[in-house]
Amino acid sequence: MNINIEKVNNSVIADIRSDKIIINGTQDALNLIAECDEHGARHIVLHEKNITPEFFNLKSGLAGDILQKFVNYRVRLTIIGDFSKFSSQAFQDFIRESNKQGQISFFPHKPF
Repeated sequence: MNINIEKVNNSVIADIRSDKIIINGTQDALNLIAECDEHGARHIVLHEKNITPEFFNLKSGLAGDILQKFVNYRVRLTIIGDFSKFSSQAFQDFIRESNKQGQISFFPHKPF
């Protein structure tokens, strides 16, 4: 895993690059938050392929558990990927609501 640190509008952003799944559960999310915090990053950009597929099934509850860690520690998370392949209306609604609030965002490409 590579952590690419960027500064955008006085914000420190950790852009995570990896070909492997980085987050399988809540402990992995906490570890990532801590590692990025060591670099001063309060915003993390992560790719869909770096998160366990179970996350994208809202019935599993994993998305809520993982994302709650980012909310609790006040770390913004941007997830980049092709979310059109997830046909669940509930998941599409979840993306739309998350994007409105801004702390957790889903985009097809890096927004900055």
